[in-house]
Amino acid sequence: MADNLTPLSKRAEILADLWMNYRDDEDFTDFIEYNDLALPISYALTQNIVKVQPMAETLIGESFDLLLASLEIPEDEGFDSLDDLFSI
Repeated sequence: MADNLTPLSKRAEILADLWMNYRDDEDFTDFIEYNDLALPISYALTQNIVKVQPMAETLIGESFDLLLASLEIPEDEGFDSLDDLFSI
């Protein structure tokens, strides 16, 4: 994924939404397990529990790119929500 059109704040919101609402969904079991650090960090960022740090930014970016790949979305088009990803 060359272009990151979705800003970090939206990436974190999307990953947090996925973690909070789909962590028990069998379709996402492998993704949730593999991204077991980035997803709660994303949630913590969206809730202003922690501040953005370079490592968190990297983890969120990698996890978001993996989410796009797992949903077979070829490129970051600038998404606003998890529903945007699911509608493709």
